[in-house]
Amino acid sequence: MTDTLTPVLSAFWDADDAFTLDGYRRHGGYQALPIALGMHPDTVIQAVKDSGLRGRGGAGFPTGMKWGFIPQGDGKPHYLVVNADESEPGTCKDVPLMMANPHVLIEGCVISAYAIRAHQVFIYVRGEVLHVIRRLQQAVADAYQAGYLGRDIAGSGYDVDLVVHCGAGAYICGEETALLDSLEGRRGQPRLRPPFPAVAGLYAAPTVVNNVESIASVPSIIANGADWFAGLGTEKSKGYGFFSLSGHVAKPGQYEAPLGITLRELLDLAGGVRAGHELKFWTPGGSSTPILTKEHLDIPLDFEAVGAAGSMLGTRALQIFDDTTCVVRAALRWTEFYAHESCGKCTPCREGTYWMRAILERLERGEGTADELDKLLDICDNILGRAFCALGDGAVSPITSSIQYFRDEYLAHLEQAGCPFGPSAATIFAGSNRA
Repeated sequence: MTDTLTPVLSAFWDADDAFTLDGYRRHGGYQALPIALGMHPDTVIQAVKDSGLRGRGGAGFPTGMKWGFIPQGDGKPHYLVVNADESEPGTCKDVPLMMANPHVLIEGCVISAYAIRAHQVFIYVRGEVLHVIRRLQQAVADAYQAGYLGRDIAGSGYDVDLVVHCGAGAYICGEETALLDSLEGRRGQPRLRPPFPAVAGLYAAPTVVNNVESIASVPSIIANGADWFAGLGTEKSKGYGFFSLSGHVAKPGQYEAPLGITLRELLDLAGGVRAGHELKFWTPGGSSTPILTKEHLDIPLDFEAVGAAGSMLGTRALQIFDDTTCVVRAALRWTEFYAHESCGKCTPCREGTYWMRAILERLERGEGTADELDKLLDICDNILGRAFCALGDGAVSPITSSIQYFRDEYLAHLEQAGCPFGPSAATIFAGSNRA
């Protein structure tokens, strides 16, 4: 396992014109496209399978396998949908990628669409990031003018169109089936599955939904070979990815490294926790992943090792919290978010997040009881695995994990009739990126 930074997608972010077509081509951009178009679509899918690329949006499902689920010869149109509705608290990798290097996403879209025999691509972008939307739209226009989108791309006879679609800022639309409903013009709510999107997705046609980083990684696989990509990372979690450090860290930002690097190594690269303080807890993949503590500093950041530690790698959004942070207040802030963003379709999530927030508010003020702490865990148990989509599971993760590691701190709120950290607890997100 390589333990140093491996800038690929971010290699030229510091160039003044990295986001332009000329800047992208000067650094090798669009060279993978003719290679892919000269291959059979099934060969492209096999190359992605051989690379070991797993979804970079959180679930970590093998990308090539997902593409292989698309039925062929069915006489239906196929669609590629890129999930750019980045809204998980702490997750902030796709927005800077689209801002600094939009053409790598476009090239990845064309190659991926070719592989699954799709002629229509949609990039679903969170509506609040207007600056990113404008840059992406300009990049798409430039790609059309240069012949990388549209009819007979690079003389291959392959046609593809790409539409940038702006969402309305709903967290639930990060769930792929809710995103598809929103894209069709309906209220974004999770669908009942089966059927899965590969069979009946957008407009009831076979559809692949992938994260921005997943699709943007495809050109480097085609250009450098599946073995090159598979040679990075760990045995089962291959390749590179963004690790987004935010919160109480000296140098927050994007660190592109092979999967399997540890938080200790990343903190060394980022200048450590802010001066005069120690690490208290952290999230490995955004707020919907169970928190970990300083005892987990040396766990390899890959899907298997983080899962074995009781959490999930998720989007690799590493939110760092030092010893000034009230863990109860942190859990409350996250729960307030999930209660607000619940679509209300299913009872466990709609009612459960409301009561979790209410109980946490009482506990944080020191007005609760030890029995209410048990009641909170009971509510979490009744939500976990029973909600219509993963929002419910994500909402209980910070609560159950924080009680697991910091139960004494919850009890201290009751014993001291208030937060032992005082008013400063309200500033726990200072310096964090709540994308």
